Amino acid sequence: GTMKTGHNTSIGYFAQNQDEIMDEGLTVMETIDREAVGEIRTQIRNILGAFLFHGDDIDKKVRVLSGGERSRLALARLLLSPHNLLILDEPTNRLDMRSKDILKNALLKYNGTMIVVSHDREFLDGLAGKIYEFTGGGLKEHSGDIYGFLRRKNISSLRELEKKGNKDEKSREKDEGRAGGSDSSASGRKMSREKFRELERRTRKAEKQIEQCESKIESLEKTLNELDEKMGSPVTITGQEIFTEYERTRRELTQEMIRWEQLHHELERLKRHRN
Repeated sequence: GTMKTGHNTSIGYFAQNQDEIMDEGLTVMETIDREAVGEIRTQIRNILGAFLFHGDDIDKKVRVLSGGERSRLALARLLLSPHNLLILDEPTNRLDMRSKDILKNALLKYNGTMIVVSHDREFLDGLAGKIYEFTGGGLKEHSGDIYGFLRRKNISSLRELEKKGNKDEKSREKDEGRAGGSDSSASGRKMSREKFRELERRTRKAEKQIEQCESKIESLEKTLNELDEKMGSPVTITGQEIFTEYERTRRELTQEMIRWEQLHHELERLKRHRN
């Protein structure tokens, strides 16, 4: 399709690999200082503090920062720029619970428009006023928040919706294969039978891995929900064990989501070669 930007629209974009494309030779302070203009320059240290960079942290080189620290720095830099439209692609990847809360609070104070791509329903809660669903090659707009959307779909997580979409896509592919069997056979004859079989084997393997990955994601999301309920109960929590478990589960979920995306890219590549 096409996109036309409105008059005086200034777009700020946060890519999934935003933390990887910063200048590693700069310090934290220098990275922010290059973006800040006008009166906001007097607030640089306060802004860095809000994103958990304190004391000597501001003099660290980008190259020595952890993945989570880089993400926080990239987001702080983005929010310093005078954009009136933010496009955020999975901004909570690599962020711990505290960092995620800081980002969400900062975005709640943002006066412009945001387009957020995220699988994190807790993060989207309170941020999203409209939900856009990509399905069947089209686009559906849903008014209301993320939990209202999930209730209308009668699902508990966004992953359930994706699993349903994958099943529908497989069903369409089977129908197309039956309708165009001669074309499929011709495609098979263009490559050696051994290579075609190998692609078929790898495709089935990728599909099975995706199913296993989705099952694990569903289980981890359920565990996170249970931990959320425990942490939100009126019973006093003693010790840090539950917070440690929450962070471990959240990191594992993030890794599985990244793996899920990688497997889908691989599956799409295999299907292109096969066809």
